[in-house]
Amino acid sequence: MFAFSRMDLGECPKLHDVALRADYEMASTSKDYYYDIDAMEHLQSFIRDCDKRTELAKKRLAETQEELSAEVANKANAVHELGEQIGKKLAKAEQLGAEGHVEESYGLMDEVEQLRRKKIEAENDYRNSMPASTYQQQKLRVCEVCSAYLGIHDNDRRLADHFGGKLHLGFILIREKLIELEKSVEERRKRREEERQKEREIRGDRRSEYRHPSHRETREDRDYTRSRDREYERDRDRDYHSRDRHDRRERSRSPRHRSYRR
Repeated sequence: MFAFSRMDLGECPKLHDVALRADYEMASTSKDYYYDIDAMEHLQSFIRDCDKRTELAKKRLAETQEELSAEVANKANAVHELGEQIGKKLAKAEQLGAEGHVEESYGLMDEVEQLRRKKIEAENDYRNSMPASTYQQQKLRVCEVCSAYLGIHDNDRRLADHFGGKLHLGFILIREKLIELEKSVEERRKRREEERQKEREIRGDRRSEYRHPSHRETREDRDYTRSRDREYERDRDRDYHSRDRHDRRERSRSPRHRSYRR
């Protein structure tokens, strides 16, 4: 997805086999192998690094670019947002045209023309709100999806190449997949907690039945009670022996005990 881009991760060291994927999908219906949790953590780390670069780029722009008033900044943001909408719709229209959906593509191009007229009005409003020398400076902002720089003077072709590029689209797919994995993992975690809670309630009911005077003890109940008592005695003996060994070891280390042995 990111081959030959600034986010190129190199060749994947794992084996990609369609048959193995089908075997895993079939086996995962009867048993949870938690491989998707590994994938989720990997994508979380990847997105975390991207968001960190985005914040650093924003901080760098705030330090280097001339600070604008709140009114002028809002006008600049309006131009940026219209440009982003044009770029996204233009990239989508080109994709639909390449797939043979001509009517949908023409519909999006009509929307692009309307947005272009709105952008021209917003640019004029932005230009008239500051000196000409300040307007000529390239006002940049950072893409929230892929951390790339976007300029306020970028033309429609440049914006369409960005929003339709594999780097931006790749990050969109990763973020969507990450949301899907997080939702799936959270649902399974809640389901597992409910099952554990039911098991604890069943064990509590069984213990209360043993203590109830009207309960008639069966062979299974006696076996359960004996096994529980044996485990308790083993744990108690183990703790006693470990403490005894520890006390002997401490006594052997003391100077008084060494002199007595001599």
